[in-house]
Amino acid sequence: MEFSAKQIAALLSGSIEGNEEVFVSDVAKIEEGRKGTLSFLANPKYTPYIYETESSIVIVNRDFVAEKAVKATLIRVEDAYSSFARLLELYQQLKNDKKGISSLAFIASGASLGDDVYVGEFAFVGEKTTLENGVKIHPQVYIGDQCFVGEGSVLYPGVKLYEGTIVGKNCIVHAGCVIGSDGFGFAPQADKTYKKIPQTGNVIIEDNVELGANTTIDRATLGSTIVRKGVKLDNLIQVAHNVEIGENTVIAALTGISGSTKIGAGCMFGGQVGLAGHLTIADEVKVGAQAGIASHVKEKGQVIIGTPAIPILDFKRASVHFKNLDSIVKNLRELEARVNQMVAEKGKTED
Repeated sequence: MEFSAKQIAALLSGSIEGNEEVFVSDVAKIEEGRKGTLSFLANPKYTPYIYETESSIVIVNRDFVAEKAVKATLIRVEDAYSSFARLLELYQQLKNDKKGISSLAFIASGASLGDDVYVGEFAFVGEKTTLENGVKIHPQVYIGDQCFVGEGSVLYPGVKLYEGTIVGKNCIVHAGCVIGSDGFGFAPQADKTYKKIPQTGNVIIEDNVELGANTTIDRATLGSTIVRKGVKLDNLIQVAHNVEIGENTVIAALTGISGSTKIGAGCMFGGQVGLAGHLTIADEVKVGAQAGIASHVKEKGQVIIGTPAIPILDFKRASVHFKNLDSIVKNLRELEARVNQMVAEKGKTED
């Protein structure tokens, strides 16, 4: 797809300096620009590249002042970064605007499909499953019986929805996600074996959620595992049975959340965080990468880090001493030796 500077400026309510008929068909970083690409300049430290870039069009802020000639056509806008992000969003929508049902897909006779739905090759849609208007089901997606996928949601290749899974509107589920697999529930037996506990619940994903590639969310033992609206999960995250993640919480890759833990709204977790089961995490809590959370976090907005996780100011004070532990131990041993020597000498004196 090609777009002219004139078309782009109209979309962004921007003004043009240069050739309004120049066309672009791709995007690039300003330092890696080439003919036919669109770039943007928002961070002042990248300003030198605007005089060197081969990009055909560059989006800049209205107050940008060129110190020498610029080869590219400029489009001036109020906020270059936001405008570029908006263009990327529109570009992504156009690129992914697929429609139609592949003849190589299987759709059960009892499934219900809305308007403008796309179902790709080798996808499977089970009985009594509903795909609302504009849903995009990419190749090799499996959707079990009695599932629901809300309007405008996209499931990328290889996604698996087990029976009874509910996905809200405008969700994005990236490749390899498994939603609704059994929770890790086993009862120890007298003979030291384990008896599987049936996992009879489901998973509910509310509106505007994005799930990263290969993330897994287990069905509840009873009731529902729930991911509230606006949540963003990175790649390779494990969400166990009966977990609830609050609205607009964001969690980075490789985090593991144990069963029945409740995470509040507006939280932010770094990568590789581990949470024990049956915990409650307050709203707006921020957790540093690789933290291990073993107890409830009750204070709203608290910032914690470390294993076991503690308030960040306590961690920073303690970390001053971490790097000196070897010398601290050495000093303690020397002090202990001196004390022992003093005690021994005092004993000889008393004798």
